[in-house]
Amino acid sequence: MEVEIEIKGKKVVLQTGFIARQTDASVLAKYGDTYVLCTVVAEKTPKESVDFVPLTIDYQEKAYAAGKIPGGFFKREGKPTDREVLVSRLIDRPIRPLFPEGYNYETQGIASVLSYGDENIADILSIIGMSAALTISDIPFLGPVGAVRVGKIGDEFILNPDNIEIEKSSLNLVVAGTEEAVTMVEGGATECSEETLVEALKFAHIHIKETIYLQKELQQKIGKPKRTIQQTDNLQELKDLIRAYINEKIEKALFIKEKLRRQSSIEELLTDCLNTFNTEEFRSKLFGNKDKDISTDIAKIFDKIVKEFLRQAIIQKGIRVDGRKPDEIRTISCVTGILPRVHGSALFTRGETQALVATTLGTSEDEQKVDSLEGEVSKSFMLHYNFLPFSVGEVKPLRAPGRREIGHGHLAERALSYVIPSKEVFPYTIRVVSDILESNGSSSMATVCGATLSLMDAGVPIKAPVAGVAMGLIKEGDKTVILTDILGMEDHYGDMDFKVAGTENGITAFQMDVKISGIDYETFNRALQQAKEARLFILKKMSETISSPKKELSPFAPRIYTIQVKPEKIRDIIGTGGKVIKGIIEETGVKIDIEDKEGIVKIASSNEASALKAIEIIKGITQEAELGKIYMGKVTRIVDFGAFVEILPGVEGLLHISQLADKRVQKVSDIIKIGEKIPVKVIEIDELGRTRLSRKEALKEIEGKSS
Repeated sequence: MEVEIEIKGKKVVLQTGFIARQTDASVLAKYGDTYVLCTVVAEKTPKESVDFVPLTIDYQEKAYAAGKIPGGFFKREGKPTDREVLVSRLIDRPIRPLFPEGYNYETQGIASVLSYGDENIADILSIIGMSAALTISDIPFLGPVGAVRVGKIGDEFILNPDNIEIEKSSLNLVVAGTEEAVTMVEGGATECSEETLVEALKFAHIHIKETIYLQKELQQKIGKPKRTIQQTDNLQELKDLIRAYINEKIEKALFIKEKLRRQSSIEELLTDCLNTFNTEEFRSKLFGNKDKDISTDIAKIFDKIVKEFLRQAIIQKGIRVDGRKPDEIRTISCVTGILPRVHGSALFTRGETQALVATTLGTSEDEQKVDSLEGEVSKSFMLHYNFLPFSVGEVKPLRAPGRREIGHGHLAERALSYVIPSKEVFPYTIRVVSDILESNGSSSMATVCGATLSLMDAGVPIKAPVAGVAMGLIKEGDKTVILTDILGMEDHYGDMDFKVAGTENGITAFQMDVKISGIDYETFNRALQQAKEARLFILKKMSETISSPKKELSPFAPRIYTIQVKPEKIRDIIGTGGKVIKGIIEETGVKIDIEDKEGIVKIASSNEASALKAIEIIKGITQEAELGKIYMGKVTRIVDFGAFVEILPGVEGLLHISQLADKRVQKVSDIIKIGEKIPVKVIEIDELGRTRLSRKEALKEIEGKSS
């Protein structure tokens, strides 16, 4: 069974029923040469005592899909790559909110790229295919979800730009949504305006609906009846009792400025509720079963009441739990140069969120080699984000970066990548590391701000400073409040979380997740304008600490010098078996990187004298004879008709016997000897590059100058 629709001259095909038939549902999503198999399986028995949707989404790229064999010793796919993690998150984010409340069946979705074409659409197909699989399965799902990529070339929006188009595009957005509204956005831009972003989302939603209609057509043909979710006991009486018990206590516990004090106060109130209601006497009276454990039910009810109080205070009074107004930004502190031996550093603090950011400069040898389905690429700018457990007062083992850390780091890297100078301007590999030391919301945007400060402290000539802010939204009926610089609690209990980063001139990165439907574009545009005001305010605060990149690099950073030579001279620098270049490195202690085709030689060293010495050696090796110039040459051979003199390393010229002296010379060895250093002047370079020298002309010129 299959359904199809044409987009940009190629068919999007959703096919099911002939492979992976032991799943709850499987869909093979196809577009051009790109095929993605999406499967879903859910356990048949519920998972007890969970307060979240137990959903796992995995995206995997098979090397054979691009006709490749994996690298490494084992020659097979290993742990998920960063791209696989990022696409897994892209699929998960629009789908997770669409499971009904109370759904607690362990569910796994796997998207496998089986064939990879040049359409640049595997991630988009994965979202559509996963949604389609859930839609036709018996798993309760309030979808379907559609997705597209939006680019922009000139003034025209491009639907699902391919690999060639995306290189020319000033916009790269992945947009997902339901039939009613856009619910997820992820992407970047070259300083686009807020108005352009809104228009891009409108453009995207038109085409998202096309992929939703396609999924509904498939559901009508082959969809299964949805399984019934096991309903919990009627807890209304328990809800009323808990609400009455904490009604006068919750406000005092909730509205405390400091995060840890607020958490402690709320936890004490929850413990009080558990001690009051989770007793044998109360359980027997309410449920007729003294052994029934209702601690999870009490905790869920308590959490909902906290959520209601927080939202109502914002909607009705315009007051947030830390006492701020909706559009108010927390206190900002910026410090640069706090780590003496690193190349650039900054400590950015916004309220109770703090990022320590360090910048390290390296050479092309330090570039990250990324082996992807498109081929191997090199990254000369990297940003890594680390979320440390002590930042939220927790005890956890330190592990490899998780999905959240990879996602936050990628967002911050994207925000800054548009302002990183080209390799021609700044020939360094740049690595930025953000360690989150405190966290209470918006740590990825604190990373963007801290990274900008750290890069400028390192002397990286970025095109413009970048700042970021996390925004939120609370919607109750017709009332909507937009929140600036949200706390972790506001993110958790709010209806929308969106992060905006950019320069004074426009947006460079954007991420949005909407938990409800029905947010209109007018509200969204207001939120963007409020975010712009916040971004400009933060940029001004940052400029008070450092307004432009430092002119000098750290004394501990490598100095990279670039020399342009003729490409044919590269072999002379390298020498037989690398003998010459190895000798230069051993003698000077520098790093040398050579780009053969362009004839570019890069010398890197933290010691300026060593670098200059290496440059001098290389210039000597690659130097060519200049017509009319006098050299102090070394006689290498004597023949009957003259001698051969080395005037530069590897460059010899013929000194004819007639050019030895003003008088007639009978025998060359009467005037010069092998190994002797003599002044010679270049008097001719023929079309074959052969050099003719004159000793007598050199002596005349030298004598003329001395007189």
